[in-house]
Amino acid sequence: MPHDRSSLKALKNILTEVDLLLETCPPLPQNRTGRSRELLRAALALVDDLTSQARKTVGEVMGHKGGTATAHKFGSEHFRKLASLRKTRAGGRPRKES
Repeated sequence: MPHDRSSLKALKNILTEVDLLLETCPPLPQNRTGRSRELLRAALALVDDLTSQARKTVGEVMGHKGGTATAHKFGSEHFRKLASLRKTRAGGRPRKES
Protein backbone atom coordinates (compact mmCIF):
# COMPACT_ATOMS: atom_id res chain seq x y z
CA MET A 1 0.00 0.00 0.00
CA PRO A 2 1.64 3.28 -1.04
CA HIS A 3 2.10 5.93 1.62
CA ASP A 4 2.60 9.64 1.29
CA ARG A 5 6.06 10.40 2.68
CA SER A 6 5.09 13.83 4.00
CA SER A 7 2.13 12.42 5.97
CA LEU A 8 4.42 9.80 7.53
CA LYS A 9 6.83 12.56 8.56
CA ALA A 10 3.92 14.52 10.06
CA LEU A 11 2.81 11.45 12.00
CA LYS A 12 6.35 10.93 13.28
CA ASN A 13 6.53 14.57 14.41
CA ILE A 14 3.22 14.22 16.28
CA LEU A 15 4.36 11.05 18.03
CA THR A 16 7.69 12.64 18.95
CA GLU A 17 5.92 15.67 20.42
CA VAL A 18 3.56 13.49 22.47
CA ASP A 19 6.56 11.54 23.75
CA LEU A 20 8.20 14.81 24.80
CA LEU A 21 5.01 15.90 26.57
CA LEU A 22 4.85 12.63 28.50
CA GLU A 23 8.52 12.94 29.40
CA THR A 24 8.07 16.40 30.90
CA CYS A 25 4.73 15.90 32.70
CA PRO A 26 4.45 14.47 36.22
CA PRO A 27 4.13 10.69 36.37
CA LEU A 28 0.64 9.27 36.00
CA PRO A 29 -0.66 6.64 38.45
CA GLN A 30 -0.43 2.90 37.81
CA ASN A 31 2.65 3.29 35.56
CA ARG A 32 0.57 4.78 32.74
CA THR A 33 3.35 7.17 31.75
CA GLY A 34 5.87 4.39 31.26
CA ARG A 35 3.45 2.24 29.30
CA SER A 36 2.41 5.21 27.13
CA ARG A 37 6.01 6.04 26.31
CA GLU A 38 6.69 2.36 25.51
CA LEU A 39 3.74 2.32 23.08
CA LEU A 40 4.90 5.57 21.52
CA ARG A 41 8.37 4.15 20.93
CA ALA A 42 6.79 1.15 19.20
CA ALA A 43 4.66 3.47 17.05
CA LEU A 44 7.75 5.52 16.15
CA ALA A 45 9.57 2.35 15.11
CA LEU A 46 6.63 1.38 12.89
CA VAL A 47 6.58 4.83 11.28
CA ASP A 48 10.32 4.61 10.64
CA ASP A 49 9.83 1.22 9.00
CA LEU A 50 6.99 2.52 6.83
CA THR A 51 9.10 5.53 5.86
CA SER A 52 11.95 3.29 4.75
CA GLN A 53 9.55 1.15 2.72
CA ALA A 54 7.82 4.17 1.17
CA ARG A 55 10.70 4.47 -1.32
CA LYS A 56 10.16 0.94 -2.56
CA THR A 57 7.55 -0.16 -5.06
CA VAL A 58 4.92 -2.68 -4.06
CA GLY A 59 6.74 -5.34 -6.07
CA GLU A 60 9.96 -4.71 -4.18
CA VAL A 61 8.20 -4.94 -0.83
CA MET A 62 6.48 -8.19 -1.74
CA GLY A 63 9.39 -9.51 -3.81
CA HIS A 64 11.34 -10.82 -0.87
CA LYS A 65 9.15 -13.91 -0.96
CA GLY A 66 10.51 -14.64 -4.40
CA GLY A 67 8.87 -17.87 -5.53
CA THR A 68 8.87 -19.90 -2.38
CA ALA A 69 5.24 -20.93 -2.92
CA THR A 70 6.04 -22.12 -6.45
CA ALA A 71 9.16 -23.92 -5.24
CA HIS A 72 7.16 -25.57 -2.49
CA LYS A 73 4.45 -26.65 -4.92
CA PHE A 74 6.55 -27.81 -7.90
CA GLY A 75 10.03 -28.26 -6.49
CA SER A 76 13.38 -26.93 -7.68
CA GLU A 77 13.27 -29.11 -10.80
CA HIS A 78 10.50 -26.84 -12.12
CA PHE A 79 12.86 -23.85 -12.20
CA ARG A 80 15.59 -25.88 -13.92
CA LYS A 81 13.11 -26.93 -16.59
CA LEU A 82 12.01 -23.32 -17.15
CA ALA A 83 15.61 -22.15 -17.41
CA SER A 84 16.42 -24.78 -20.00
CA LEU A 85 13.33 -23.85 -22.02
CA ARG A 86 14.34 -20.20 -21.92
CA LYS A 87 17.76 -21.08 -23.30
CA THR A 88 16.41 -23.10 -26.23
CA ARG A 89 13.39 -20.92 -27.05
CA ALA A 90 14.90 -17.54 -26.16
CA GLY A 91 12.28 -16.79 -23.56
CA GLY A 92 8.56 -17.28 -23.43
CA ARG A 93 6.35 -19.63 -21.57
CA PRO A 94 6.51 -23.38 -22.25
CA ARG A 95 3.54 -24.96 -24.00
CA LYS A 96 1.12 -26.93 -21.91
CA GLU A 97 1.67 -30.64 -21.88
CA SER A 98 -1.69 -32.37 -22.13
